[in-house]
Amino acid sequence: MIVLGIASGRLLAARHLNEAARTLAAPGSTLKPLVLYGLVSTGRWNPASRVACNRQLVVAGHRLACTHPPAPPFDARAALTWSCNSYFAAVARTLRPGELGRLLRPTGLLGVTGLARDEAAAEYRDPESADAEQLALLGVEGVRVTPLELAAAYRWLAMELAAHPDSDAAQVVRAGLEDSASFGMAGQASLGGVAVMGKTGTAEGVASNQSHGWFAGLAPAQKPKVVIVVYLPGGRGADAAHLAGEILANAPLERP
Repeated sequence: MIVLGIASGRLLAARHLNEAARTLAAPGSTLKPLVLYGLVSTGRWNPASRVACNRQLVVAGHRLACTHPPAPPFDARAALTWSCNSYFAAVARTLRPGELGRLLRPTGLLGVTGLARDEAAAEYRDPESADAEQLALLGVEGVRVTPLELAAAYRWLAMELAAHPDSDAAQVVRAGLEDSASFGMAGQASLGGVAVMGKTGTAEGVASNQSHGWFAGLAPAQKPKVVIVVYLPGGRGADAAHLAGEILANAPLERP
């Protein structure tokens, strides 16, 4: 568990900091808001575009079935709320060679943070095919990061949302993350009574089929002061969101 101050960038709280600095794991769906923000802010993706989902996505042998309820075609806000893999796979298919790396590097996701000693550095390789592009954007293959790096990336996102509040990119990502942590896939994070915006992620390890879970969020939602990242070596994103909600319930943050 990592808590960063957004204004200061300081590490405010941590549990198992050594592991957070050295553990590399596939980030799963936590990449979606970072990529969406970058593409919308540069005019590379129209957030009003809609993509239908039959919840049965398969990419290069990876079954990436969505667990959201049946729904009409998603726009960007709803796709982020419900973490629709089909939507973001469609986004990935529009990426140009090297573009995903160019979107992720400025966030701080792919480099050491300086927040701990002996940090591991993210592992990333530029996708070389349409399938690899989809798997990378969905955080399944081709990228592994530490919890510290993910926290740094969400701090970057928080600062972008605050600096450009009226932009289409900020509005759609903020709304999608608020909805996600309110009634969407990360809804467990708000059960502690603190309004939060955030994203879950679930992926499998390199050496086993056991899934690990992530939650990355900003709190309080109205005017975020902290980034919270929870990584569970065994579990799912919903489990990490639930734990984040318990942590936030006992944190000295403003309630709505």
